[in-house]
Amino acid sequence: MDAMRYGILTLWRLDMKRVNRSYPAEFRKAAVQQVVDGGRSVPAVARSLEMSAKTLANWVGRARRGEAPTAVSARGPVSEVEAELARLRQEVAKLRMEKEILRRYR
Repeated sequence: MDAMRYGILTLWRLDMKRVNRSYPAEFRKAAVQQVVDGGRSVPAVARSLEMSAKTLANWVGRARRGEAPTAVSARGPVSEVEAELARLRQEVAKLRMEKEILRRYR
């Protein structure tokens, strides 16, 4: 990718697509309701909410089967140290990717 051609914002948006986002339960419920009760298509709702259509389709499928909007984690609660470690690992991976992009296009 050419950083000059695509611009920093585009590179940031490409990077953000790889980030696992967490959505509040109220947001998930409202998104599913737009599809189930509102009669809108999954891709249309996903575009309007700027999220992955596949993620929304998973939520809608679970709702139609009567399950919770998200799968229950088999793991227990995460400690602050574990959460910080995960955040720092993600940041390191992002910085390495940015460094590689800049190295390629000098």
